This record gives sequence, C-alpha cells and structure tokens, in this order.
Amino acid sequence: MVTSTPQQSPLPAISKTLHHQIAIVGGGAAGIMTASLLLKNNSALDIAIIDPSDKHYYQPGWTLTGGGVFQLQDTVRNQRDLIPQSTTWIQDRVIQLDPDNQAILTQTGHKIEYEYLIVCPGIQLDWHLIQGLPEALGKNGVTSNYSADYAPYTWELIRNFQGGNALFTFPNTPIKCGGAPQKVMYMADDTFRSKSGVRQRTNVQFFSPLTQMFAVPEYSALLDRVIEEREIEVKFRHNLKAIKAETQEALFDLYDDRGNIVDEVSYPYDLLHVAPPQSAPDFIKNSPLALPHSPYGWVDVDRYTLQHNRYRNVFSLGDASSLPTSKTAAAARKQAPVVAENVLALIDSKPLLRHYDGYTCCPLITGYDKTIMAEFDGYRGTPLSSFPLNPVKERWIMWKMKTTVLPWVYWHRMLKGEPFEGDYLKPIQWKKR
Repeated sequence: MVTSTPQQSPLPAISKTLHHQIAIVGGGAAGIMTASLLLKNNSALDIAIIDPSDKHYYQPGWTLTGGGVFQLQDTVRNQRDLIPQSTTWIQDRVIQLDPDNQAILTQTGHKIEYEYLIVCPGIQLDWHLIQGLPEALGKNGVTSNYSADYAPYTWELIRNFQGGNALFTFPNTPIKCGGAPQKVMYMADDTFRSKSGVRQRTNVQFFSPLTQMFAVPEYSALLDRVIEEREIEVKFRHNLKAIKAETQEALFDLYDDRGNIVDEVSYPYDLLHVAPPQSAPDFIKNSPLALPHSPYGWVDVDRYTLQHNRYRNVFSLGDASSLPTSKTAAAARKQAPVVAENVLALIDSKPLLRHYDGYTCCPLITGYDKTIMAEFDGYRGTPLSSFPLNPVKERWIMWKMKTTVLPWVYWHRMLKGEPFEGDYLKPIQWKKR
C-alpha cells in the first residue's frame, strides 16, 4: 500500500544494474505468498522482492484497531522475518516499470533487469482527491482506518464520543475491502449504545456514491436489515468531495440515476470516518502495464490466468490488478497459487492451465460479537461458503474467526504459502440451492 504523490519527481541516474530471474514488485501479502509458493515448487529460483517497508502490517486488523479490539502493535511484524530467506529483498521504492526492456528503476537509481515480473504492490490511497482531507486527518474528529497512522485515533474518537453527527463515507472508486467503511460504523454504534444516553444524542449516517450496501444482493439485503435495526441513516449517491475543517462540514457531490453530478450538499460532523479514493500506484499508471483508458491504472491482466494481456512474461495479482472482483487478502490468497503455477509453466514452456475463479471473502463485522463471513464468487456475484453453514447470516462464531483465527492463519499459514484451509472442508461445504 502506498500514498499518492500528486507531483512526479525526476528520475534518478542509474547507479547500479542488477539481474534476477523473477522480480516481484511488492512485499505485502500477495508478494510474499507468491514467492513462498514459487520456492516450494523450485527452491533454486532466483527471486527478488522489491519493497521499501521494514514493517509488514496485517491490514485487516486496522478495522479492529479502530474498534478498540486490537492494539496497533498486534497488526505489525518485521518485514525481514517474513520474506522467504532464499529470496533477495531489495529494500527500495519502485518508481518506473519498463516492460519493453524488462527492467525496473528504483528510487535510489538501481536498475533491476528480470526475465519474469510479478506486480503486486498493493493499492494507492489518494487522500488528496478529497479537498482538505490531508490537512484534516488525525485531528478534530476526522479519521480513517485505512492507515496505521490514524486507526488508533478512530478508537480514541469512538470511545470518547458524547453525541452529535457521526459520519462514515465510501468513495467513488474501487477500494480494498469494500466492507471496511461500514464495519467500523457498526462497532461505533455498539459503543455509543453501551454508554448512557450517547446513542440517543447521536445521528449515525453512512454516505456512499453507490445504490446498495454491498455488491452481492444476498449480503446487501442482510445489511439492509442491520441498518434498519440500528436506525442508521444511509445516503446513497453521495460522494465526499471536500472537508471544511474550520467549520466541521463535509461536502458531497450528489449523483442522479446515471451517475451525473446534479447538486452539492453539506453535512456537519462531530466524527468523520473517511474511506479515501484509491487506485493503482502512480508508477503503474504511468507505465505500459496499465489497463488502457482506465483512470485507476490497474495492471491489465487476463482474469483467469493473471498473465498480462500484452506482456507474456508479466503477471499481476492483488489490489493493483485489473481483476474484476473485490480487493481483499482472501482474494489474493486464491490468486497467488494461480500466478505461481502459471509462472512456472511459462518458464518450462508449458501452457498456462491454472485459472482463478473470482473467489473472494469480506468478513463483515456487524457488531462486537457478530460477523457475516461474506464469501462469494466475485465474477458472478454469488455467495459461497468454506464452511457447512449458510454464509448469509450474522454469526458469533464468525466474529471469533475474524478476531482470532484469521490473524493466526495470515501470519503462520498464508504468508508461508500453505494451502487454503477451506479446501479441506470441500465435501461438507454449504452450497447455494
């Protein structure tokens, strides 16, 4: 995950040239998983991971940090301890991709030549696209769980809230974990209700440019009932465009049925949780790898093989890819084996037979002891389940899964390239009839 830089810096002079068989851009979940899987199949591979961060975050834990369940330190490990030992970690920032010459340029001037490229740097947070947001964040009631810098402040605001207008927003771009903007709202609502008179003095509002709570109809209908029971006010076709911190006002564009802006409206806030606009990192947007004519710059890959549509030796997975499914760690986990097997097949001049089916999962926290384990086929928009339970239901056991099992699985199995746990339960899994 990176933060956008509105102005582009000049490219540095090349100070060193390196060569690796496989270059992986990004040391997040997708990059480490894919490297682990490749090495499990062939330990002799020469793999370099390019990533500047010395810390690795379990980003799904930031929602729980903002809800007071986790401390921020519960979500972080040293990157050096997670990157597979037999890979080369180039701790640097990618600033240019040159697939025509099979090369990468880094911030320090290192030119990295490769034979095969895997692009998975995560998503870019475009805070600057909301006027006044960068200056307002982290103080006077404005926060976001989309950054480790502000998730603890979210909990500070929620636990100290004494009443007023609590606004929660969803942006007009694809985002990682589409359920996150509303998960924190339900935990905040629980907290307000736990304190005498606070919920009665509070107006909880959810703003979205969309027309439904979730992309899958069955889960959306369930969330509609949750919203109704909690008496949360939902404003569809509203997109946050600016923040006036001095008067604590949030300005929204109002859309009509065709997505045209027809008005501008303003709402006062005492607490404002913002999900920022998101896109592929700028170095992808500005490269030949980007999806043509897309404002978001996703890496243009085949939805089944995850191979680039124009550069055969390039693959992409995770949040920065063009795959038309939700951007979650669960999706990346099912994509990583596809990339690993297909890269190995390409190296051996064999056909690319492994296909990704669009699977993803978004555990929708709907309270401190309730979660909807929203698994689904993102290509068809139909519910799935890795368990012998109907997923279209709030369950306490799925809350325990979200808060205890999934973090353990992430650190001890997922990053190590271990098989997906749901595969062991296939004979007894719930099936939609």
